[in-house]
Amino acid sequence: MRIAQVAPLTEAVPPKLYGGTERVVHWLTEELVTLGHDVTLFASGDSQTSAKLDATWPKALRLDGSVRDPNALHMVMLERVRQKADDDEFDFLHFHLDYYPWSLFARQPTPFVTTLHGRLDLPEHQPVFNTFSKIPVISISNAQRRPVPQAHWVRTIHHGLPENLLTPQPVKPSYLAVLGRIAPEKGVDRAIKIATRCGIPLKIAAKVDRADQEYYDELIKPLITSNPLVEFIGEISDREKPDFLSGAIGLLVPIDWPEPFGLVMIEAMACGTPVIAYNRGSVPEIIEDGLTGFIVEDEISAISSVGRLATLNRDAIRKQFETRFTARRMALDYLAAYRGLMEAKARFKLVSSAE
Repeated sequence: MRIAQVAPLTEAVPPKLYGGTERVVHWLTEELVTLGHDVTLFASGDSQTSAKLDATWPKALRLDGSVRDPNALHMVMLERVRQKADDDEFDFLHFHLDYYPWSLFARQPTPFVTTLHGRLDLPEHQPVFNTFSKIPVISISNAQRRPVPQAHWVRTIHHGLPENLLTPQPVKPSYLAVLGRIAPEKGVDRAIKIATRCGIPLKIAAKVDRADQEYYDELIKPLITSNPLVEFIGEISDREKPDFLSGAIGLLVPIDWPEPFGLVMIEAMACGTPVIAYNRGSVPEIIEDGLTGFIVEDEISAISSVGRLATLNRDAIRKQFETRFTARRMALDYLAAYRGLMEAKARFKLVSSAE
């Protein structure tokens, strides 16, 4: 199959450090190539891929201070995709750009789908999904769908990562961990309170976006500098994650928002590390309570769960990752979705021509 994967230009594919969407696009693209498909990746020029790379801009936009209007470059990329689709270069188009492609690509014949990677519960999302209610979309969790039931949901496909990218390391777990980014909805302040109440060291490996710098400086940094139990490491790469996660007694995910997926949870599982996560968004779909971690409602229940982490079998956690959350499983699920949409498009053409 000739497949176009269309990624955001914000980060390289894969990103050098943080960047969930671009990381998932990379894993999916590499698996599709391994499975024998002809894949073109539309992404920034500093991306690394086994597919054909079509680069709209030489550098990831987050790292390019000269770019002040990222929408302009995304419009250029979408036009490049459309022109190549018009030249019959693709059998299927897969977008990871939210609703940006919908108006343009609804008016051309190549079948396509969009994976929605973000939250969908904002008021302005309602008119978008009312207007584009026939555009096929894929959710990354069932929970993500709840605010927009009117969308044309094709299926839910949970993220997966390469089976051997992150593996358990022979280190003795000795601290609680936070991984990802620091933002109000991620609940790092709650993680600090949980670890402090338990008297256990906390290591925070997270990035701070420019948009969240003031929040970090005013609210989070004082909690870190005043607490000898807390260590702020900053962003870490995939190479550093196995040691970081394997060394953790548990990963704390005390979120306060409808998390669409939560990649850090399956990264922890890949290392055999249990997760304590608040019951928000996708959490009940990802964590199996009492097997791969504990699902909690608040700070008090999180604290009581910390003492039970040692009862969980880290080998069993890794096994659940291998069963449910590998990139190969994700790629096969997407191929099934592509084929279903291609067959539906072909049937529609037959019916239309018969009429």
